[in-house]
Amino acid sequence: MRGGPDGSIMTPPSPRCFVIDMFSSRYPLWCMPEADAERIRAVLPPGWEVIRVTEESDGSGDGVPRVGPALLAALEDAEVYCGFGIPRGVLAAGKKLRWVHSGAAGVGGSLFPEMVESDVIFTNSAGTHGVPVAEHAVAMMFYFARAFDQVEASRRAGRLWDRDRIACAPSPVGELVDSVVGIIGLGGIGREVARRAQGLGMRVWALDRAPAPGASQGVERLLGPADLTEVLAGSDYVVISVPHTRETDGLIGAAELAAMKEGAVLINVSRGRIVDEEALIEALRARSIRGAGLDVYRDEPLPEQSPLWELDNVCLTPHIGGVTPRFWKRETQLIIENTRRYLAGEPLLNVVDKKAGY
Repeated sequence: MRGGPDGSIMTPPSPRCFVIDMFSSRYPLWCMPEADAERIRAVLPPGWEVIRVTEESDGSGDGVPRVGPALLAALEDAEVYCGFGIPRGVLAAGKKLRWVHSGAAGVGGSLFPEMVESDVIFTNSAGTHGVPVAEHAVAMMFYFARAFDQVEASRRAGRLWDRDRIACAPSPVGELVDSVVGIIGLGGIGREVARRAQGLGMRVWALDRAPAPGASQGVERLLGPADLTEVLAGSDYVVISVPHTRETDGLIGAAELAAMKEGAVLINVSRGRIVDEEALIEALRARSIRGAGLDVYRDEPLPEQSPLWELDNVCLTPHIGGVTPRFWKRETQLIIENTRRYLAGEPLLNVVDKKAGY
């Protein structure tokens, strides 16, 4: 405290508070390094306090909701919050919040009614996951193009050198070159898939409601939502990379799977509820499509009783498409740039349209 001009006691203003809730001892790749927290501190002017919460967080999916005692205390004066997803308890406790940021690209679990109706700015990390998720999708294409599913089935049966199922006609082995990849959603992930597919000599078709400027570079055909069936029918590989919204929930159902080629592969690296899982299981059992590469599921973890475990024409991974040791380089730079914009009163990057759901 200090004295005012009239000799009265003046209370110093409370610092503006920036809360970083991105700590994990279990998963180091989801734990913001202290050096990155210091980089954020360095761009904040005097009068700001950075509180780094060290309660366990989980960066998988859209983030796992949890609000512990240390976080509740930090939120009391918080103006900015950075975490994995935005739990309802964060908004309830953070009465002074003006901007919240999620380290996840998906936002479905964070769009509860209070968030949608609030005037708190909400940004996400769309784009920071583009490179690893796109490479994950391409890896799944190679898995089926080179018939690794058939090789793995032979290995498990103890008949690895029984090459008839691979070398005899009709062989499941193919090449990615000249095949068509249909990308459903030409956002940050979809564009990265398109770049890699083009480099592999694939033909790229894409479907998007409102593609960003320049997004069509390298895309042979760019179509709209009304052309979904056309994209599905013409593609050898279909990559789902749209956000999960009311409009995309169950986007790929029985009719859409029936429209795909018999030798086509469906790859979902977005969110599980975009695909009707029961319809997909039936299509895989009937072998009406070649196979499916799935990194996301309707329920996660994938339930033990799911028939997907027993199918031999699937490639299953545990929602790890975005995992990369280079995540924090991209994520911290996004937070720093948005912090600069926030302080300057400029529009932020990756602002979520809370009404639209992405």
